Amino acid sequence: MAAAPSEAVAGSYARRLFWPRILLFGDSITEFSFQENGWGALLAQRLARKCDVLNRGLSGYNTRWAKIVLPRLIQKDSNAKNTIAVTVFFGANDSALKDVNPKQHVPLEEYADNLKSMVLYLKSVDIAEDKIILVTPPPLHEAAWEKECIAKGEKLNRLNSTTGEYAKTCVKVAEDCGTCVIDLWTLMQKNNKDFSCYLSDGLHLSGEGNNFLANQLWSLLEQRISMLQMLLPYWRDVDHLHPEASLLDNPHDKQ
Repeated sequence: MAAAPSEAVAGSYARRLFWPRILLFGDSITEFSFQENGWGALLAQRLARKCDVLNRGLSGYNTRWAKIVLPRLIQKDSNAKNTIAVTVFFGANDSALKDVNPKQHVPLEEYADNLKSMVLYLKSVDIAEDKIILVTPPPLHEAAWEKECIAKGEKLNRLNSTTGEYAKTCVKVAEDCGTCVIDLWTLMQKNNKDFSCYLSDGLHLSGEGNNFLANQLWSLLEQRISMLQMLLPYWRDVDHLHPEASLLDNPHDKQ
């Protein structure tokens, strides 16, 4: 018969270990971020034992649908104070051309209103504006994306110039709401750079594009993440004769 847990261990069951978290909310570029060498996976690797990175990417979604589901994904609860950051990364689908892709298209003004609505919701569940990071859609490589569209029997349904208007609107919303922003559309084209290397199919990120975004995010997160300590003791520091003393009395575990 297994031995009953010690009083210290039994008492620990009621004391939850709260793990800090970063939540990634967006469309397919976010959903795919946990693929090999994806930007979400790269963040998670850097933050192992310090912070969870949660993927809440929804392929094909626009801001009209995103603002509806956001309250189902994050609520006002004990985890709010442990949230390090939330990324809101939409626009690649909203900017689809209305006459070619009306299902995903969202008018520019509504796009701005939807982003503001999501920021206000996050603030209402105790996610401060300095923890919210808006990310603009990346530039669109029209020739490459047109090949993808033709392969599906469709016409080119996005334009880089149109995507740029949505990116500018995203930046303006961030300024108005006091959040952080990563303007991928501008950064990837800086100095007239050939940005095709950042894209796998003209729309989604390549390995180089994933690394680029991960580094941009890291520069925003590094200072606040530097304060995080490794959760639970390093194994060599555990008292193997009295493990409870090491594993249940870590001051960093208490919330």
